Amino acid sequence: MSLFNELKRRNVVRVAAAYIVLGWVIAQVAEFAFENFGAPAWALKSLVIVLLLGLPLVVFFAWAFELTPDGVKREKDVDRSQSITGQTGRKLDRAIIGILLIAVVWFAWDKFLSTPATNPETRLEAAETGALTQQADSRLDRSVAVLPFVAMSSGPDDEYFADGLTEEILNSLAQLPELLVTARTSAFSFKGQDIPVQEIASALGVKHIVEGSVRRSGDRLRVTAQLIRAGDGFHLWSNNYDSESVDTIAVQENIAEQIARALDVVLDEDKREAMRLAGLRDVEAFTIYQKAVEVYESAHGQNDIVPELKRANAMFEQVIERVPTFTTVYLDHSDLFVHLLTDDAEGFRGSGVSDEDLATAYSAAIADYEAAVRYARTDEVRLMAELDFAYISGNWRNLGRKLSTTLETAGCFNANWTPMIASAYGYSGEFLTYSREVLKCDPRRSLSWFNSARAAHRSGQIDEALRLARDGIEIAPGTWLGSELARALVAHDLFDEARDAVGRYIDDPDIALLFESLIAVKAGDRAQFDQLKTEFPSRLSENRLFSTILAAWGGDRAEANRVAALIDENPFGSISLTNITTWCGCGAPFDLKATPNFAARLKASDLTWPPPTAMTFPDKDW
Repeated sequence: MSLFNELKRRNVVRVAAAYIVLGWVIAQVAEFAFENFGAPAWALKSLVIVLLLGLPLVVFFAWAFELTPDGVKREKDVDRSQSITGQTGRKLDRAIIGILLIAVVWFAWDKFLSTPATNPETRLEAAETGALTQQADSRLDRSVAVLPFVAMSSGPDDEYFADGLTEEILNSLAQLPELLVTARTSAFSFKGQDIPVQEIASALGVKHIVEGSVRRSGDRLRVTAQLIRAGDGFHLWSNNYDSESVDTIAVQENIAEQIARALDVVLDEDKREAMRLAGLRDVEAFTIYQKAVEVYESAHGQNDIVPELKRANAMFEQVIERVPTFTTVYLDHSDLFVHLLTDDAEGFRGSGVSDEDLATAYSAAIADYEAAVRYARTDEVRLMAELDFAYISGNWRNLGRKLSTTLETAGCFNANWTPMIASAYGYSGEFLTYSREVLKCDPRRSLSWFNSARAAHRSGQIDEALRLARDGIEIAPGTWLGSELARALVAHDLFDEARDAVGRYIDDPDIALLFESLIAVKAGDRAQFDQLKTEFPSRLSENRLFSTILAAWGGDRAEANRVAALIDENPFGSISLTNITTWCGCGAPFDLKATPNFAARLKASDLTWPPPTAMTFPDKDW
């Protein structure tokens, strides 16, 4: 007790309390400022570390020194009878009260006044107004698609080499804000097809086409490239390159710069540097990366996705070893670990998944996202990566504000989780505006149409959702887009057309069965709905994602809450519950009281709950 009394007498306790409260206020203000000025994530972490390290120093100073009328003196040199620690203590009390008032005001402002409007109709109105008043994009006059270069030789890796060279050129051009560059997925959709340039340009919505060929013979390399104006087929630029394979990067850079100049882009050193840093700049790495992407994309068309993702990751890791600063490869690499974690939360374990796989999955996913944020080369990519990182790691504070800030950065980058967060928590109107920009540069990707149609549906624009789904399915058919087409048709009570869409476009039998169940319950055929539930394979009847969605659609509140509670017990449960909310499209699939961990995370965020929905269900009364 004597030690404690001495700490009080020397005002050590008061100084420590004042420092802690002041440090908290500084950290909150810094977080707000750093977010709005686009500071990197490490900046706030560094500040917090400095503040924490300062606490023991402040405590030591308060113990060893004393403020006197003659200035600061060592405590042992002060006559106790002349000490003014009592007066200083009262001043510190007033300072602490003042700082606490500032903290309370800041907390109230941050919690209740600074949060973006959570009314989805308000946000949708703002998004639509912005879309209507947006000026015509001048980049369309300089729009260009880089078609996959044709491999004229037949070595084992020559086609991957040609694809890698193409993507390096594409990535370089995409760094120039004056250009609208078609994304890889859409440009590569014409690979191996003998279609006139004018038709390809029309399908991609661009004014110019780049095409070329690559021939390798030993160490010798011959590259032919040309830039074609689609309107009249006129060659704006062309060149042949004969060099050694070791000169591939120089050839790629020269092609990209010549194309930019031909499109009247003025290149300064900053733009050249951005172009040089855009890709992998390693011939072996971009060849391996093309192989990995091929496996990665094929994996997403399979029921048991994990084995192929493991095979892709083995190649991604080779790329990371050679080029550790390439953001995209980390995002690709993280997908396996997130699938492992969500499958585990949903009570499903794929083939070949070990306990060790699950034990290391979270730390591996976090490491990938940390690297993706660290090496992001544009604001758009950094914001998307930071948003996904916050979501995956469970740091949901101000997630809605971060999402709004991210969606204001129009571009062509497709993040992994941004569309799902927007769809689940009432930001679909804003995301729809963003997704329309993505469609301009990636119009042949089924996922681009799916995200746009889903955003339209969740924001209440069911006519626009149906239009987008119908247009998209003709251009880029896919299972997920087929499911959104079926959902949009159901929303219009077009049940026969919805059944036809399920049969024609949904290749996955499990998803097909799920959407047949949706049609039955919305059509009021309860007997058919109950019968379909019995037809789910045994592995799916135990799948908590399917079980929760079906229970919610069928109005079985107790069952939906029971299964959701099981998911909530898993450390990664909040991600799976968001997934369920998105795919259910039914408002709140479960009660928050059944999911206390999820509810706590929502409470700490500024996200909307219950989620908005444009679709009601006959037996769901909550």
